[in-house]
Amino acid sequence: MKRGFYTIMTAQFFSSLADNALFVAAIELLRSRQAPEWQSAALVPLFAFFYVVLAPFVGAFADARPKGQVMFISNAIKIVGCLLMLFGTHPLLAYTVVGLGAAAYSPAKYGILTELLPPSQLVKANGWIEGLTIASIILGVLLGGQLVGPMLSALLLSIDLPGFDTHIDLPAEAAIATLVFVYAAAAGFNLRIPLTGVTPRPMPRNPMALLPDFWRCNMRLWRDRLGQISLATTTLFWGVSGNLRYIVLAWAAAALGYGTTQASSLVGVVAIGTAVGAVIASLRMRLDQATLVMPLGIGMGLLVILMNFIDNVWVAAPFLVLLGGLGGFLVVPMNALLQHRGHNLMGAGRSIAVQNFNEQACILGLGGLYALSTGMGLSAFAAITAFGVLVAATMWLIARWHQHNQKHHAVELERLLEIARRDDLHG
Repeated sequence: MKRGFYTIMTAQFFSSLADNALFVAAIELLRSRQAPEWQSAALVPLFAFFYVVLAPFVGAFADARPKGQVMFISNAIKIVGCLLMLFGTHPLLAYTVVGLGAAAYSPAKYGILTELLPPSQLVKANGWIEGLTIASIILGVLLGGQLVGPMLSALLLSIDLPGFDTHIDLPAEAAIATLVFVYAAAAGFNLRIPLTGVTPRPMPRNPMALLPDFWRCNMRLWRDRLGQISLATTTLFWGVSGNLRYIVLAWAAAALGYGTTQASSLVGVVAIGTAVGAVIASLRMRLDQATLVMPLGIGMGLLVILMNFIDNVWVAAPFLVLLGGLGGFLVVPMNALLQHRGHNLMGAGRSIAVQNFNEQACILGLGGLYALSTGMGLSAFAAITAFGVLVAATMWLIARWHQHNQKHHAVELERLLEIARRDDLHG
């Protein structure tokens, strides 16, 4: 790997670590204030809000300046969101600001890979970034759970600044204050990311001119025979997995009687499986083989439904590892294929923004439905069943779509796969 790749990975690790710990801390903050359950469920779609609204602009913003600088600005926005949460702003609104920083961060994080590395290393690089991201999810949810737990929270709350009242009185508030320093560490590594040598593409003077350009990029990727399949698959995967993070917490409370600290460990267990699956995929799969993993998505959906029949943690742990492993093996080659097609069609930043728009719109839609259903009394078990059926059925439809493409557009598909194969071997 080229110089700078591991700096990018380190910055990504700390930023994602704080994101996932903050999610747990925000849930505990709402619960400690006796907020209704739907507000905790609403954290997921609200985090996705700016991904959707600003999708036409953040890709061009990432392409218009050095991506290390974009990542630094994004982490600074996340720090602002944490401070707002600490000093009186409603947690849902403050968490939405953190989502704004994440929306700006993502196109730079993924786009810099295609600028820094040849196509032959994209699957391996995606294995690294997804593996480290999943590792940060594991450690992040565990860190968040422990920060709001009785031992660490008591230690943090005992810290006093002479002559200054911080107004930090709850375990969740102490956890959020700690995470400000984790985001600051990520921002520090962002400043050390080297320039890639790629010429920036300036943004237009009128930002609204980006709307038709974004729409054209979106349509171009959806019309591409390989782009549409990889985009549909990753959109569904992230839409469901983004909400599954909260659903596992709710399921652990309902099926196992776990509190926030204990339940957060099970989210980490899913992430362990995803990391293993991602690493195996990065070692075993090539770009031209990416579409072979689609049946795993159907199996993943069916496994989600089986969660309803588990009420023992010793059965739940290996089951959740398997569930995460199927997801990790599915998403890494599909992500790499999508980045490859997007980079060739429109440029790295814009293609990642299109990807984020679709994926986060799915998270926003599914999360909004889940939060609404929770407010109307839907149980965690019913939500799990609905999500499992949705994943399995939709992945079956995507597989049928790909089979239709193979039947009616065989020549075009073979040409695109040959380009991917050639880039993979000679990039």
